[in-house]
Amino acid sequence: MSISSRTKIKICGLMSEQDAEYVSEACADFAGVILAPDRKRTVSAETVKRIRRALNPDIPLTGVFVNAQIAEICAFAEKGLIQLVQLHGQEDAAYLMKLRKRCSLPVIQAFRIESERDLRQAEHSEADLVLLDHGIGGTGEGFDLSLLEKGFSRPFLLAGGLHPGNVAAAVSGYRPCGVDVSSGVETDGRKDSEKMKAFVTEVRHADKEQEVLL
Repeated sequence: MSISSRTKIKICGLMSEQDAEYVSEACADFAGVILAPDRKRTVSAETVKRIRRALNPDIPLTGVFVNAQIAEICAFAEKGLIQLVQLHGQEDAAYLMKLRKRCSLPVIQAFRIESERDLRQAEHSEADLVLLDHGIGGTGEGFDLSLLEKGFSRPFLLAGGLHPGNVAAAVSGYRPCGVDVSSGVETDGRKDSEKMKAFVTEVRHADKEQEVLL
């Protein structure tokens, strides 16, 4: 997975074709669907098909899984429904090795950050990219970002509690390679087109400010 100086934007938790159209209009870099049982924004395989068709073909769709059977992940990948895999459970190095043998898609591994020890664990992940989050995702809560002030040695996606009002400060202060948002661009539990556009605008503004400083 290539990483550029331009902060990547992933809008996760899509649940409908309309959500996919909103993401396309906002010009996000990635989209995501939840493919784990008992999660608030979980969608069916049929819904994923409709979302993939409605989404701009240039925007990769990420499948978010929690301790899933590898065969399940491969099925989505082989059908071309997802272009990235995100692991949000207790998947270990052995799981990642087995997944790589059967699936060639880039892998993002999410980590719940509660201490510096969690950051060090994330640094040593075998995944292509790591995501630093508050919890299981979609809670609208963030972790203590001051933990990052001690340094983090690899590119990361930042998630948890981000919204149009705070994402620019997070990008400027901690320089993630990407940001991930779900509930922060929703109104009454539904994706909000205007909030998506505002979120993207704030990230791009932070990028431009950083270019000036450099």
